[in-house]
Amino acid sequence: MNNIVLDDVKIENLIYEIRGKQVMLDSDLAKLYQVETKRINEAVNRNKEKFPERFFFRITEGEYNFLKSQFATSKGGSRKGHTVFTEQGVAMLATILKSKIATSVSIAIMDAFVTMNRS
Repeated sequence: MNNIVLDDVKIENLIYEIRGKQVMLDSDLAKLYQVETKRINEAVNRNKEKFPERFFFRITEGEYNFLKSQFATSKGGSRKGHTVFTEQGVAMLATILKSKIATSVSIAIMDAFVTMNRS
């Protein structure tokens, strides 16, 4: 399924490359899952065993500013910095955010990663 759109948001436009990995920002995921960003990070902290380093990491202020300048993002600031999730991290989020929205959004995100990997 190409050009996946969820509520007028093209998910592919929310997948960035940082440190050679395709990732999504915690704030973007929170908007898609219709929760606060802090809820995503709380869920991860409660389930640390499910999130090895290869599933998520914090980006530096410089990396975040680079994203803002390259993609004209207008994400809110964060006192602790932004967390980004790899494809595997997004899949794991779906297992801990047990809602119908999380399930359908996660499927759309996985499809977007597949589409981008084929390009």
